[in-house]
Amino acid sequence: MLVPLLLMNAAGFGIMLLDKNLARHRRRVPEALLLAFAACFGSAGVLAGMLIGHHKTRKPLFTVTVPVLLLAQGAGLYLLFGH
Repeated sequence: MLVPLLLMNAAGFGIMLLDKNLARHRRRVPEALLLAFAACFGSAGVLAGMLIGHHKTRKPLFTVTVPVLLLAQGAGLYLLFGH
């Protein structure tokens, strides 16, 4: 279970940095795709990409949704595997 979570978070982190880089040159990664990575247990990676890459940090859709998803996913994983 740990490897898929690490891979999804690494992908979420990478896609946030990719979108930051693309913003300077050409078309962007759709916001729906960025949020989909967060919703599919990549929220820690997306949040790290937001904070480290200083990306989407002024958009309430991201600054609220991604941390809420992270908390919900953490709670869900704890309930499933934490006992």
